Amino acid sequence: MIERYSRKKMAKIWSLENRFQKWLDIELAVCEVQQEIGIVPEKAFKKIKEKASFTIKDILKKEEETHHEMVAFLNTLQKNIGKESRFIHLGLTSSDVMDTATSLQLVEAFDILTAELKKLLATLKRLANKYKYEPIIGRTHGMHAEPTTFGLKIAVLYSEFSRHMERLQELKPRISVGKISGAVGNYAQVGPEVEEKALEKLGLAPAPASTQILQRDRYAEFVFVCALIAASCEKVATEI
Repeated sequence: MIERYSRKKMAKIWSLENRFQKWLDIELAVCEVQQEIGIVPEKAFKKIKEKASFTIKDILKKEEETHHEMVAFLNTLQKNIGKESRFIHLGLTSSDVMDTATSLQLVEAFDILTAELKKLLATLKRLANKYKYEPIIGRTHGMHAEPTTFGLKIAVLYSEFSRHMERLQELKPRISVGKISGAVGNYAQVGPEVEEKALEKLGLAPAPASTQILQRDRYAEFVFVCALIAASCEKVATEI
């Protein structure tokens, strides 16, 4: 994100620090489930949970050698954990971690957007009522037309942003999904019970079906709704 145009809370969500932390959270969730069902030894998981750590500097330096961000991340964990690191990423493919992490980030971004949109709607509602009898000149084709009220103009905006809130609420279940299903999504190396339990720990639902990746219509829908909200904000800046 471009720093000078980014709000701190939103920029933090899309920072490398948060991205890699999400990767670690997912790896630990999967490893914990595998320990619970007897795949990973209990002592090994305790060591992994205790020692698993990273620095952005170490990962980026390793990526210069590996030319693969996930391999660099796992090599960094291996260095810090030791021999027990062989139980990390067991049966997974890179997108199991990376795409699920993106979903976690989208949910965090969703929470900020909805909270701010609620504030905006409350303000618009208050202004619409306050100025419902305040006369202003209406416009059509950019020219003066019949008189109207400032309250009506604000009421139109309130209605528009209310639809955006509805769209956000409708899409949340579609972005709140992850996948822990392996290289082609068929659970060849990791069972669906691991996926379900690990994602539950992370607050996500399993995708009904996936390939190597989560399907990108989920991301596209979220971006599209954000674009609609941005267009309405531009409308406010232009007209008010």
